[in-house]
Amino acid sequence: MIHIFEPILFDTTLRDGSQSEGVSFSIGDKIKIAQRLDDYGIHYIEGGWPGSNPKDEEFFVKAQNLNLKNTELVAFSSTKKIGINVENDVNINKLITAGVKTVTIFAKSWDFHVIEALNISCEENLKLIEDTIKYLKYNGMNVFFDAEHFFDGFNHNAKYAMKTLQVAQDSGASTIILCDTNGGQIPSRVREIIKTVKKEINVPLGIHAHNDSGLAVANSLVALEEGVEQIQGTIGGLGERCGNTDLSILIPILKFKYNLPLTSIKIDKTTSIYNFVMEIANLTPENRKPFVGRSAFTHKGGVHVSAIIKNPLTYEHIPPEAVGNERRILVSELSGKSNLKSKIEELGFDASKFSESQIKSLTSKIKEYEHQGYQFEGADASLKLLIMREFYDYVPDFQVANFKILSYNFGEETSTEAVIKLKVKDKVVHAVSEGDGPVNALDYALRKALEDFFPILKDIKLIDYKVRVLDSSSGTASKVRVLIETKDSERTWTTVGVSSNIIEASWDALIDSIEYGLYINNCSETKSYSNIKM
Repeated sequence: MIHIFEPILFDTTLRDGSQSEGVSFSIGDKIKIAQRLDDYGIHYIEGGWPGSNPKDEEFFVKAQNLNLKNTELVAFSSTKKIGINVENDVNINKLITAGVKTVTIFAKSWDFHVIEALNISCEENLKLIEDTIKYLKYNGMNVFFDAEHFFDGFNHNAKYAMKTLQVAQDSGASTIILCDTNGGQIPSRVREIIKTVKKEINVPLGIHAHNDSGLAVANSLVALEEGVEQIQGTIGGLGERCGNTDLSILIPILKFKYNLPLTSIKIDKTTSIYNFVMEIANLTPENRKPFVGRSAFTHKGGVHVSAIIKNPLTYEHIPPEAVGNERRILVSELSGKSNLKSKIEELGFDASKFSESQIKSLTSKIKEYEHQGYQFEGADASLKLLIMREFYDYVPDFQVANFKILSYNFGEETSTEAVIKLKVKDKVVHAVSEGDGPVNALDYALRKALEDFFPILKDIKLIDYKVRVLDSSSGTASKVRVLIETKDSERTWTTVGVSSNIIEASWDALIDSIEYGLYINNCSETKSYSNIKM
């Protein structure tokens, strides 16, 4: 193992991460994320570019009231503008008044960009770097220098790329960050270039890698092995185009593969902060994300599950709880008894109370359902209800007598109305509601019928709705599978419905969703699993 030192972790989720397609953080969002990153133990947080937009400027004003314990907030900017004195540059002076001690300045280190993008001479670019860093140092600032496009610049004109670093060092930059801005480098080349840089540059180095080739984490690790002291990245790999070095992957690797202490990092909160940032960014967490994804410690094949039960190390490279994740066992047509028993336990049942014939019966029933198109891998709530209906004296809170959908077309306007008849606690209830389409109308009508009996429904929200056609060769008569994701104040659950009628499939998933939500909020009469049918 190469001997390396614990790196300085620099998070740029609030700046570079906000450049992700479809992501826009409010000031409140940025404050919340900064607080969570501080609690997690990140050393530096790049809060934004106060000179580029009013939102970032206001963020730094409000951030001065944050009581950050583990991290230091950093402001970001380009060098001064060409043609004016640095002391008259509004952007640079906003760094000085941002209430931070450390700033990051970026400048071109690729002569191609200097000439083609900035339309200035290479010497003028060096002067911008020198004047900006010296002015900030004169005003008491600690300056990090981002050498933008450094690796491409080195490959094209190594002498000039190195000159930009030398000027930054001589002007007083405390750390020089080598940027793979286009994300096109491979690890072996990164290693070669850093070795060359270290022969001429004496200040600490950092790495800022983009992920356009899927190698941002790998390139950051190679840089660390070559003595780079600061690693920049974002939570979830957010960032422009294909994103940046993913700290939610990199940090666990540093901890568990390089065996670094990471004394400031609360490593068991890695999954939590990943999900939190995805939620704030209004993005769906990636199930297959290493370490923190929902599928990262999920097991499906019967052979795998049998081994996992005996010893988790057989198919898990670290314990899931080490990064705040959890082990999941799936049941499907590939499942054996080991899968099912483990899943029964995971769902809160006592598997030892099930006879072998019951396990066999349940396995056959699941496989029969999946043959029809059901999929319980991502629909634990529907699976739990199935087990309760089959093997326990489970009584749902309501029974559906019937429902109907009415659609009206008035010129360019379309209206959908749902009519539902239910039986709730020996009372017959009718409800009518309009909605944006049949599923929305059914959801509104169902809640309207039940909320007087179960006020908790006001806290239960449908948050995702997915439809998949199972057999496209049948055209409009194809079966569809509907997955509905629902949440309350503490939990999230998923239910499934299948039918050749999309409304019926949606209705089945919706009923399961509401029924399960009432059950876990202790609204049902069935409150234990002691009354198994033997």
